[in-house]
Amino acid sequence: MRKFLIGLFIVLLIGLAAVTIAASLERSVLEAGRGLWPDPWFRATLADAYIGFVIFYVWVAYKERSARSCIVWFVLIMGLGNMAAAFYVLLQLGKLQPGDGWEKLLLRKAS
Repeated sequence: MRKFLIGLFIVLLIGLAAVTIAASLERSVLEAGRGLWPDPWFRATLADAYIGFVIFYVWVAYKERSARSCIVWFVLIMGLGNMAAAFYVLLQLGKLQPGDGWEKLLLRKAS
């Protein structure tokens, strides 16, 4: 399962990066945002994305021990969104040893 998840998150990260780079080469996000803001579905989708980022960040803040790490991950997640989230999960999967269960991935390490 670990290898499957690593493969999945690598594909997701590469896909998100490719789509973001292609969109950035076509038009600036700031330029695109001005034209899209009046659309209520754009605002709803943007709110949905950022609420999802905050929900994911709550798990990251739970897992991380230092305030510095929490701040860095907050900036990365709010700035890069699901690319940062996929990278964080890949880092957590990389820390797993053979035979480790889901709790090792999902829960904070005991003090």
